[in-house]
Amino acid sequence: PKNVAQTARIADGWLPLYYSPYREEVYADQLVEAKPGFEISAMALVNINDNLEEALYPVKAMLGLYIGGMGSKSRNFHKELMARMGFSDEAEEIQALFMAGKKDEAIAAVPDQFADEISLSGPKDRIREKIVDWKNSSVTSLLVNGDVNMLRDMAELAL
Repeated sequence: PKNVAQTARIADGWLPLYYSPYREEVYADQLVEAKPGFEISAMALVNINDNLEEALYPVKAMLGLYIGGMGSKSRNFHKELMARMGFSDEAEEIQALFMAGKKDEAIAAVPDQFADEISLSGPKDRIREKIVDWKNSSVTSLLVNGDVNMLRDMAELAL
């Protein structure tokens, strides 16, 4: 949180680690000193798939690794951020499972809701609806990556 507050004071913008347009209050105190025109460029993994569970899996796999295995047991920024975003018990469970060598269980323990809030996953119509939520948030640029076809799909969905 201190780095986010410092960024708001001295920089023109910020690249958050995990950002949910549904939980903007998580960063509100740190962004109080942001200057007018401060940019928030949030990254969102995109997985277009008619099966939501399949679409969320890559997001959950990434989160399982970062929340479960990055940093030490007592100091893991990813786990701490997930806790601040309202998923404290789940973050503890993910880390415990991952550190016990139960990586698949750690991935399964990532709440679908958390993975869904920080990504654009699922069928195209669903993603189109979620893009509206991102547009109505404080995010000024939504950063996505993928192959050419996915980028074309995202451009179409965003317009």
